[in-house]
Amino acid sequence: MTEIGIAQRTDVHLRADISRVVTRLFVPGQELIGGSESRTSNTVQEVLALSEEDVDCVMADILERFSGRHDHLAALFDDHAQRVIGIVDQDISDKRRQLLGAAFTHEYSIEGAAICNPSLVRHPDQSGVATDGLRVVMSMRAIGEGHKSTIEFRAGEIGEDQSIHVESPKPFPVLAETKPASLDRDVFHGSLRDLGLEGETASTVLDCLPMKFSREELDRALDRVSLESDIRINVTETVALLRSFTDNFYSASFSTGTEICQRVLWPATLREGQGMEDARFVEVNEESCARYIASYTAYDGVFVSQQLLETDDFVTFNSSPLTGLAAQNKGLAFFPRKIRGRFAALSRYDREHNALTFSDNLHNWNDANLFKTPRQTWEMLQVGNCGSPIELDEGWLVLTHGVGPMRTYGIGAMLLDLEDPSLVLGTLADPLLSPSTEERDGYVPNVLYSCGSLVHRGVLYIPFGASDQSIGCATVDVSELLSLLKS
Repeated sequence: MTEIGIAQRTDVHLRADISRVVTRLFVPGQELIGGSESRTSNTVQEVLALSEEDVDCVMADILERFSGRHDHLAALFDDHAQRVIGIVDQDISDKRRQLLGAAFTHEYSIEGAAICNPSLVRHPDQSGVATDGLRVVMSMRAIGEGHKSTIEFRAGEIGEDQSIHVESPKPFPVLAETKPASLDRDVFHGSLRDLGLEGETASTVLDCLPMKFSREELDRALDRVSLESDIRINVTETVALLRSFTDNFYSASFSTGTEICQRVLWPATLREGQGMEDARFVEVNEESCARYIASYTAYDGVFVSQQLLETDDFVTFNSSPLTGLAAQNKGLAFFPRKIRGRFAALSRYDREHNALTFSDNLHNWNDANLFKTPRQTWEMLQVGNCGSPIELDEGWLVLTHGVGPMRTYGIGAMLLDLEDPSLVLGTLADPLLSPSTEERDGYVPNVLYSCGSLVHRGVLYIPFGASDQSIGCATVDVSELLSLLKS
């Protein structure tokens, strides 16, 4: 696999930092791998059996070893102690309470296995940036123990000399606080259609609700239909199914005092319990949605599905399901604007080809039209996108990925017509980027992959993950790339 020779690698070189740890509730017996029945009661009794002198000694050691690794550690121990305090049958000292919390706490290295699959967008705050510079936000997938994936961020800046710099992460990564978000009737209908379960009973519940509704409104509608089990079929099953959909709508928020490089989106639902993968962020200008949107893969350990992530500021995010044939599998990438009055996206619903899809909203993607199949040897196994299309005067610039022999991933490019993106104006015969000797070894060998690039002052900036062992960035002169695509 030979590159065409116009991409220049920059000095950006990020590697996984195994010292970036967060704290999580730990239940003895329910480890990530090889878990068994909970040993909660036994653990509580072990803590209660210690003398106060032993408690003081153990807590002094814990605070000495871990206070420099976490902010507000004592408050965190108190919070975890509160989770089990109901089975404590005696008054306990503050230190014993903190030890109880520490016994039900563990560290998780969010980058313990790998970092990969970055995307790049304009930062919402451009204050203080040089006239020809640009502040940017890079998202990335971080993989830790048990191959659980989270979404992290870094801020960076493109200088007046067109160089790019990405900041080093600050200590104390922070997990978002999550809470339920409003529900969407069309998404519920779409989820039912995907399962082939859109029957009369479900429609009776949903059609009496407004387009956007709360969990309380859904509960009242479900209570009403539960009283009609004698005149309707599958009431119990339908009620349980509709209730299960609600957890897939949530918001995640960080304190405005946190740095963007500290913020970590952690799996919040069962469908993403094993990871949030490959967020494809793009900046949009549509009144009906947030300034930045992304699709990402929710993985529960067996099945994959796709979620929509929306944010205006990278402080508060809303997550909700994507439905329809074109949202199957992975890799939906949104266009940054509507085309002929409809939202548009690239899809790889069949896991092999590039497809185009349109929708009247951002959630339901039912139509999928194939327009790009593997043609070159370096992409003979499958093709897909490497993030959202970039609008140029000449057309939509789309970075693609191709998988060839020995499961080697390369990054290519094609140009689509602005008004009819199914019309391919040009395609590179060879990849822009492929794994170099230094980039081919890692957690997943022989992979070069990106989830979103941007153009600034005539230069294409491509962030890429290399074999899940590092993240780099390459630049390409847009005019030179267009000349090759047009020829």
